[in-house]
Amino acid sequence: QVQLVESGGGLVQPGGSLTLSCAASGDIFSINVMAWYRQAPGKERELAAGITSSGITHYIDSVKGRFTISRDNAKNTVYLQMNMLKPEDTAVYFCYADVLLLYSGSEGYWGQGTQVTVSS
Repeated sequence: QVQLVESGGGLVQPGGSLTLSCAASGDIFSINVMAWYRQAPGKERELAAGITSSGITHYIDSVKGRFTISRDNAKNTVYLQMNMLKPEDTAVYFCYADVLLLYSGSEGYWGQGTQVTVSS
């Protein structure tokens, strides 16, 4: 019904920057919350940043001031600009969207994940 396709991960040195993108497509009427979660090896998945359809944002403390989440509602796309990256930001980053479907209520969807590795 709905697909989320992520892009932009990779290997970057400490202090560097990366931008992740996630485009949603399918039977979408509208999208409420879009978010980026991350999961480091041996750790639980955690919410890194989220944004509502009206642009209200939320960040976990460890990324505040370094990461910026934004979205283009016309394109059903969410972005995560990551600056001043640290080795502890290394994780698989997952896109999440709370979608109001065209024909059958609302449902949450996940992207396939994109690896971000911060290392010298």
